[in-house]
Amino acid sequence: MNGFASLEGKNALVTGGSRGIGRAIALELAAAGASVVVGYRSGKDDAEAVAEEAGGRAVQADVSNPDEAAKLVEDAGELDILVNNAGLTRDGLLARMPDEDWRDVIETNLSSVFYTCRAAARPMMKRRGGAIVNVSSVVGLHGNPGQTNYSASKAGIIGFTKALARELGSRGVRANVVAPGYITTRLTDEISEEMRTLMLQNTPLGRLGEPENVAGAVRFLCSDEAAFITGEVLLVDGGLGM
Repeated sequence: MNGFASLEGKNALVTGGSRGIGRAIALELAAAGASVVVGYRSGKDDAEAVAEEAGGRAVQADVSNPDEAAKLVEDAGELDILVNNAGLTRDGLLARMPDEDWRDVIETNLSSVFYTCRAAARPMMKRRGGAIVNVSSVVGLHGNPGQTNYSASKAGIIGFTKALARELGSRGVRANVVAPGYITTRLTDEISEEMRTLMLQNTPLGRLGEPENVAGAVRFLCSDEAAFITGEVLLVDGGLGM
C-alpha cells in the first residue's frame, strides 16, 4: 500500500481497542497497511469483531496491572507502533470523590501508559525505530469540573510523553500525544443536553468530532511522514482548546 501515511509492513498494538476511539484507531492503522493487535480489558466480543475487521487479532489484558501490560506487549510481537488508548472515567466533585475512584482512573489511564511504554521501549530502542502515540484529552490541558482525577491522568500523559520523547529520541523512537476534544462516543451520548449545548458553543467548528478524526491524526503521527515530529501534543478538538 503506497500513498500518504502508509503503514505497510508495520506491526501495531492499540490498547482499549474494542470500541469508540480505540476501534477507529485500530481500523485506521489496518487500512494504512499495519498488522494490528487489539488490546482490551472487557468486551471480548467487540474486541474480536474489531480484530476480525482489521485483519488482526485481539488480546485480553488489564493494562493497569504491570505484569499483564508487559505480557500484552510481549504477546503483540515486534512492535513498530504502540498506541495507548485505554481509559475510563469516574467523575465526581473532589470533596466527595472516593479514594478508589481516584486510584482506578490514575492506574487505568496513566499508570498503564507507563507499564506498556516501559515494556515496548527497550526493543524499539534496540531496533532504533518506533512510534508511540498516547491518547490524552483536551481536559488534560484545560481541566473540567467534576473530573479532577481524569484531568490529572490526562495531563500526566502529556508530561510523561514529553519526557519519554527526550529519552528515546537519540535511538530513533518517537513519542507523541493526541488530545481529543468532544468526540461522538458512548460517553458523550450520556451528557445532558445543557452540557452538550455548552460544549458546542465553546467549539469553534460547532460540532462534535468523530472517532475517525482522532484515528486519522494517530495514523499520521505513526507514519514516516511524521518522522521529524516527537514530543508534540496534537489537539483534535474542533478548536476547543485554543
